[in-house]
Amino acid sequence: MNQILTKNQFFVKEHVGMFKAANSYDILDLESQQPLLECREPKLGFFTKMFRFTKYKTQTPFDIEVKDGVGQDVLRLTRGVSLFRSTVQVFDGNQALVGSFRQHVLSFGGKLDVLDGGGRVICTVEGKVTSFNYKFLRDGEQIALVTKKWMGLGKELFTSADNYVINIEPTVAATDAIRSMIVAAALCIDMVFAE
Repeated sequence: MNQILTKNQFFVKEHVGMFKAANSYDILDLESQQPLLECREPKLGFFTKMFRFTKYKTQTPFDIEVKDGVGQDVLRLTRGVSLFRSTVQVFDGNQALVGSFRQHVLSFGGKLDVLDGGGRVICTVEGKVTSFNYKFLRDGEQIALVTKKWMGLGKELFTSADNYVINIEPTVAATDAIRSMIVAAALCIDMVFAE
């Protein structure tokens, strides 16, 4: 696991762009606002680009590469075409499967199961209908919170770009593999629910 993922707080900033088809985010240190990770979608096919400008945007496939400041792979999130339920796979910098997110079909506010590399549920992510807060619950205990950050009326009305704050509880060990899934979840939540 990359050393950057041992931090407890992150700010996820989606890039704003006119007629932007590819997903593009920066993950910053919450306090200093220094860039930590770059999240890009460099291999976007022609038909996927076309469907990104339709109402089927949330069903299109994606392949997000997360790299550190020197260009080393940290994480990769992939999903094929999604019809009823999304399943997003998360790989580490060595392209080994860390785990996946499996969307619940009927849930108010959004709900995801977080699975380990062997397909076992290790925690859940639950959203609320009334807010953009997503709690990570492991054995009934909250281990992290992903919250949408309000960016002002102009940006909220005229763009689809969203920003999120990730707070990981200090009780989560620095070496716990769930940290990779928590950081990946902010991108997953935006692409599966918010778009």
